[in-house]
Amino acid sequence: MKATDIRTKSDDELKQQLLDLRKESFNLRFQAASGQLENTARKNIIRKDIARIKTILGERTSAAAAS
Repeated sequence: MKATDIRTKSDDELKQQLLDLRKESFNLRFQAASGQLENTARKNIIRKDIARIKTILGERTSAAAAS
């Protein structure tokens, strides 16, 4: 997911997507531990998407606090 796509979404949508990504990350960790994970790169993609969402949410709260 690109940062431009994330910026077009509302805060509520981003928080819901963040929750979904964290659940998926949790499930992938268990799959990796049990040896069932086939696409290991998916873990890194999800981790980076979570970071992008958290960064943009942080930028929005900083901008709101500044104004």
